Amino acid sequence: MTGAGDEPFIAAVKPLVDAMGGEILPPDEAGPEDVVLSWAGADVVAVRLPQLADSLDHILAAMERRKGRPLADLDRKAKQEVVRILEARGAFSVRHGVETVASALGVSRFTVYNYLNRDKNA
Repeated sequence: MTGAGDEPFIAAVKPLVDAMGGEILPPDEAGPEDVVLSWAGADVVAVRLPQLADSLDHILAAMERRKGRPLADLDRKAKQEVVRILEARGAFSVRHGVETVASALGVSRFTVYNYLNRDKNA
């Protein structure tokens, strides 16, 4: 059970958990795949990480919020930048990652591959 003194710790990790698309749980509700965080020798909170595909959707939504508009409305240069960022974050190692990103950007899979190859050849 968390105590009142644990609230600052939970408040400190919450933005990170939210950014990953995770979920905060009481430590006694943690499953085998969850990560239990301890502070000062006591289990304070458990974090349930998202599935990789869900995480990609979460990352795309966060990028849209940051850009202030749908990713499909960005110009070509901005879309190329999004693809570079997503590649650095491992988005294309997720099954159907290219298709998911292409759909969010409003481009074809072929275009996403061109953006990826352009960076490698530059």
